[in-house]
Amino acid sequence: MIPFSVLDLSPIAQGGNAAQAFQRSRELAQHVERLGFKRFWLAEHHNMPGIASAATAVVIGHVAAGTSTIRVGSGGVMLPNHAPLVIAEQFGTLASLFPGRIDLGLGRAPGTDQSTARALRRGKGNSADTFPQDVAELQAYFEPAAADQAVRAVPGAGLEVPIWLLGSSLFSAQLAAALGLPFAFAAHFAPDDLEEALGLYRRNFKPSPAWPRSYAMAAVPVCAAETAAEAVRLFTSLQQSFVNLRRGTPGLLPPPVDTMDGRWSALERAGVEHAFREAIVGSPATVNRGIADFIERTGVDELMVTAAIFDHGARLRSFELVAGARDELIRGA
Repeated sequence: MIPFSVLDLSPIAQGGNAAQAFQRSRELAQHVERLGFKRFWLAEHHNMPGIASAATAVVIGHVAAGTSTIRVGSGGVMLPNHAPLVIAEQFGTLASLFPGRIDLGLGRAPGTDQSTARALRRGKGNSADTFPQDVAELQAYFEPAAADQAVRAVPGAGLEVPIWLLGSSLFSAQLAAALGLPFAFAAHFAPDDLEEALGLYRRNFKPSPAWPRSYAMAAVPVCAAETAAEAVRLFTSLQQSFVNLRRGTPGLLPPPVDTMDGRWSALERAGVEHAFREAIVGSPATVNRGIADFIERTGVDELMVTAAIFDHGARLRSFELVAGARDELIRGA
């Protein structure tokens, strides 16, 4: 059976704050570690009141310090916002503190609006255009340093920090294949190119020393509860957040509501349903079938699950039910 992993954005719920979000992320990581999940990744976003994981490397350190076996990493660091050397030093530091447990997932989007991207990049322009070169530079910093090397990552040089490329389109799939790197697709909010990107990646993969064969992961939203009605209700928190984001008014994660009627227009509803069409929402039986069908349809090597659920206890329970779906698949294999 393929591994299951977790993507987290350290959501800040209404009535809460960033400190509480970080504590809950750490508790969630500890919870899924006990449940046998393989990775716990955090995502870089900026200028979003409901997402606390902007300083991604710092939050990774917080989570890794509270766990012992689960891999912790970025899903991802938005490389155009940073100098490759800075990321090499940050993740070299993490890999030195937590050997064998740190992943570095890279994205080429800004992870924010354009005004904030300009503030982050301080006039560097759209450095997403140099993403392939920046990835290559970052890879080089993790190679053993040469005697005459003028610039090196300390710590970082000579450390084995697995680099992943993340994407929601075909570009990163092609680049990951060309570089012989693992690839993760963001089907949790942009599923349109999922199957085409996975196929393109697999067909064009060039083996590398670290990755002799292709390795693809996809992220999907899963909201599980004891009953279908409760799962649908819990999922309305994410639906409300997405509507607010599309309206240009992002905010804290709202509590669930009994119905979305009157809270979105027909056009907004269509947009949300399209963005989350890979979401698996329901009772344990529904989630079991949905996860099994997704794995069979996509052939992914690993499944990454994300869940923005307002109530912390319900969120922990949702991941327990996902682990139950995984165990059911193992028994049926």
